[in-house]
Amino acid sequence: MRGSLGKLVAGSLSLAGRWQKQQLRRLNVHEYQGAELMSKYGINVPKGVAVSSVEEVKETVRSVFPNEKEIVVKSQILAGGRGLGTFKSGLQGGVHIVKTEEVADIAGKMLGQILVTKQTGPQGKIVSKVYLCQKLSLVNEMYFAITLDRKTAGPLIIACRKGGTSIEDLAEKFPDMIIKVPIDVFKGITDEDAAKVVDGLAPKGADRSASIEQVKKLYQLFCESDCTLLEINPIAETSDNQLVAADAKLNFDDNAAFRQKEIFALRDPSQEDPREVDAAKADLNYIGLDGEIGCMVNGAGLAMATMDIIKLHGGTPANFLDVGGNASESQVVEAFKILTSDDKVKAILVNIFGGIMKCDVIASGIVNAAKQVALKVPVVVRLEGTNVDQGKRILKESGMTLITAEDLDDAAEKAVKAAAH
Repeated sequence: MRGSLGKLVAGSLSLAGRWQKQQLRRLNVHEYQGAELMSKYGINVPKGVAVSSVEEVKETVRSVFPNEKEIVVKSQILAGGRGLGTFKSGLQGGVHIVKTEEVADIAGKMLGQILVTKQTGPQGKIVSKVYLCQKLSLVNEMYFAITLDRKTAGPLIIACRKGGTSIEDLAEKFPDMIIKVPIDVFKGITDEDAAKVVDGLAPKGADRSASIEQVKKLYQLFCESDCTLLEINPIAETSDNQLVAADAKLNFDDNAAFRQKEIFALRDPSQEDPREVDAAKADLNYIGLDGEIGCMVNGAGLAMATMDIIKLHGGTPANFLDVGGNASESQVVEAFKILTSDDKVKAILVNIFGGIMKCDVIASGIVNAAKQVALKVPVVVRLEGTNVDQGKRILKESGMTLITAEDLDDAAEKAVKAAAH
């Protein structure tokens, strides 16, 4: 989340959550895409165009901003903290306000480059587009967000009269500045709710009734688009007393993809972990982690238990990979390809409890994967359940060098030991 919105909503992390990356069931879109969607709902946004080449930059400046003296150039990546980020090329800042004649030069230094922010990790993300925006005369910057809150079992609107960067620092130092307005999901937003939000924003000159309408439109967008997060930092007042969304961070519930086809068509796989993209294509549940033991397991509960026991024995999992209860042989092959494509993986642990999933199918998949993928790391296999004897026979007759394990504890211990050698 941009600005670590999670810190503003009460909640606690489990022990596992402190060392594992969490699966986030939400689509993330770029700022320019979010602004376009907001505009459709009648929400005030600055005039802007996303471009992907220096030629497009020059043409846009000529045709869209002919009378502007300055333009805001914003790098587009799916992470927050862009303004304070650094490009691997050395350029400081992913957001610049520059004179019109310098736009092409600064955009050219951003496009195709890797931007590192506090949210990307050291590997950073590639900037494939920049967003050229009209520079507005802002007299006041505030913070606005709508998220889902477990405590109130519905949407929660968060407002703060100060906005811009590092909202989480502000929340820590001045918690009373943060106004939280829970919305009854059955009644929807009332004028009273929206008025509380506007009071929390405390605009200096913007028309109160117009501001209340903007808040209601933002809530309508949040609900109708199946958002899990709508964050505007800053939501700002212009010198002509208008409330404007000067930023747009939107996430959408992946479970709603079937009814939000237009929105989900905006997905940018170049910003995602390529392993997760490949896994999704093969209909596998995969989340990349930072460890050295690749896990292939059937069932989410067993996957979590496997990861915990690896940790207990001193290792760290490289992924969460659940092949599910009815994976085909080809999916098992694809799973192995994804596991072995990760350079950090020093050993693979296959832990299958065959209920619906049959052990012989998994075994055949492992053997075929070994033929297609040059296995350079040790593989520990623990099979139990339906057709287990057939599965073990297939593995034995394959001639593969496998480390077999009797139970989960034994398997985890052997995998950690194998990864260390």
